[in-house]
Amino acid sequence: MKAKERITYLTNLLNQYNYEYYVLDNPTATDLEYDSLMKELEALEKEYPELVLPNTPTQKVGAFLKLDLDTITHKNQMMSLANAFSYDELREFDERIEKSIGTKVSYTCELKIDGIASTVHYQNGLLVLGATRGNGVTGENITKNMLTINVLPKVLKDYLDLEVRGEVYMSKAVFEKLNDERISSGLALFANPRNAAGGSLRQLDAEVTKQRQLEHFAYTLVNPEKYDIHYQSDVMKFLKEQGFNVNPYYQKCETIEDVIKYIEDFKDKRKALPYETDGIVIKVDNLDLYEEIGYTVKVPKWAIAYKFPAEIVVTKLRDIMFTVGRTGKIIPNAIMDPVIISGSTVSRATLNNEDFILSRDIRIGDYVKVRKAGEIIPEVVEVEFSRRNIDTKPFEMIKECPICGSNLTRKPGDADHYCLNPECGGKKLEQIIHYASRVAMDIDGLGEKQLETFYDLGYVLDVADIYQLGNYRFELMNLDGMGNTRINNLLNAIEESKNNTLDKFIFGLGIRHIGAKASKNLVKKYKNIDELSKAEFDDLINIPDIGDIMAESIIEYFKNPKNMALIERLKNLGVNPQAKENVETRQLFEGQTIVLTGKLEKFTREEATLLIESLGGRASSSVTKKTNFVVAGSDAGSKKQKAIELNIPILTEEEFLELTKK
Repeated sequence: MKAKERITYLTNLLNQYNYEYYVLDNPTATDLEYDSLMKELEALEKEYPELVLPNTPTQKVGAFLKLDLDTITHKNQMMSLANAFSYDELREFDERIEKSIGTKVSYTCELKIDGIASTVHYQNGLLVLGATRGNGVTGENITKNMLTINVLPKVLKDYLDLEVRGEVYMSKAVFEKLNDERISSGLALFANPRNAAGGSLRQLDAEVTKQRQLEHFAYTLVNPEKYDIHYQSDVMKFLKEQGFNVNPYYQKCETIEDVIKYIEDFKDKRKALPYETDGIVIKVDNLDLYEEIGYTVKVPKWAIAYKFPAEIVVTKLRDIMFTVGRTGKIIPNAIMDPVIISGSTVSRATLNNEDFILSRDIRIGDYVKVRKAGEIIPEVVEVEFSRRNIDTKPFEMIKECPICGSNLTRKPGDADHYCLNPECGGKKLEQIIHYASRVAMDIDGLGEKQLETFYDLGYVLDVADIYQLGNYRFELMNLDGMGNTRINNLLNAIEESKNNTLDKFIFGLGIRHIGAKASKNLVKKYKNIDELSKAEFDDLINIPDIGDIMAESIIEYFKNPKNMALIERLKNLGVNPQAKENVETRQLFEGQTIVLTGKLEKFTREEATLLIESLGGRASSSVTKKTNFVVAGSDAGSKKQKAIELNIPILTEEEFLELTKK
């Protein structure tokens, strides 16, 4: 591949990985893979500077923000850190610093907590603002959610104005409990505590965040010279004195060799800690040297993060098995001799796609190195070629779907193969599970396990069959755990889903590349599914955040007669949601900022937000002088009080609903 093509490919791929990591909190790439690709891109850009793209991820801290949260601009940029993966790289880091300032320096070492970088602002000792790092310049306003973190002081010991940065994280115990609850509810599991913390911290409902029991470690004081503090080790003492939770394992090291000894000491110790750590942060201890040492566009030159190598074990690859996702994506999985990694037995691991396997020359019969990405998801790292049997055969991607036998398709520029048969059994089951999930049609009682049972029994073979499940009432009574009350609740939930919002219905259909946000944008233009089915390419790409690929996918979906037949069945069964807005009222709230607070009874917070946006307004999470009005449900607290103080109109739910009908 030519340099230009490779740079373009890596730029787009890494930006996608950034989106998954920073916005979705659901990364598909491992840290190892991401770091390797980033290093390759940096090397190529250095060699071919004329080919550097404007959207290169090498010059960004974090690529994306959650669009459903208010944003704030950091007065002092929140930078990322350069990474080191070997002791030689640490020694080179030390040499660069000595060369730049002409003298040896001491360091402060801190455990690198695997969480979400955040900042908090205090005025007169009171916590007034909390925000995520975001892209380093602009972050997300998460004040209400930061206030739910018990260990974070709401009032300082001294009545000071200061900004403190730290890490929000979730303990291992809370993470395990949360995933157990999600299993019971039929929800997708969080990959690791970091993803769980990120998803929890970005909740629109602070009560959900509170239930997640997040914790916080402080480690940076912005503008420490204002407080006559000149050493990072003294910053940690100061923060502790003010009431912050400071990780107790920080240590001042006089030389880089002392730093390496510190790292060696924590390689094994960290496994017994109640929280995840993925490395050690090393900072020059003397804060007065920071400006002299300097910065790059993305990272400070006076700090670096050493990444711990993941626990890697070797086992034999016995077979490669293929599964089918809801969009028809074919996923190869490694079937291996069972091994224990990070305290649990592993016998399967994802192999991602054909390119992943071929680039590593993975073959059945090989001895492979396996690790847990984020200590959770098993993945094959590489092959031990020295132990390869000469009889092994190179991997060949299957040509047909392992479930239905249909020919697989791989489009140019796409890394994955797909089964395009809408009748594919494996694909249909995943589609059904997605349709009923909390993030789509939210049918209470139809979790993954339940739907697998119904599918195997032949009761629910596509999403339309969900609405005919009542025909099997007698059969359901004979299933374990399915008493009369539970069956009634399930059938009522199914009936209620017929009146769900149009965006959730569109998302539930599982149109390739169309997520929840894209679905919300579509309903701003199309008031029902019939209008969307007739949409033309030029109209679609003029909708915010709907690009060429999404537009093509929508058109392709509705061109398929089997998909249209399914939609017609759903309509005949009473499922045909309409967009709430109409042409006459769509801009009722144009240019207005509206705040929702308290417990809403008539609709969910997400539904209310969508309604506001569909009528041209903006739903905000904080009350300011620019707020036009507040919608207050029951148990409304500080936001309602602030609205009263600022003389901002306060509407009840009923008044708000009446207003939207005008």
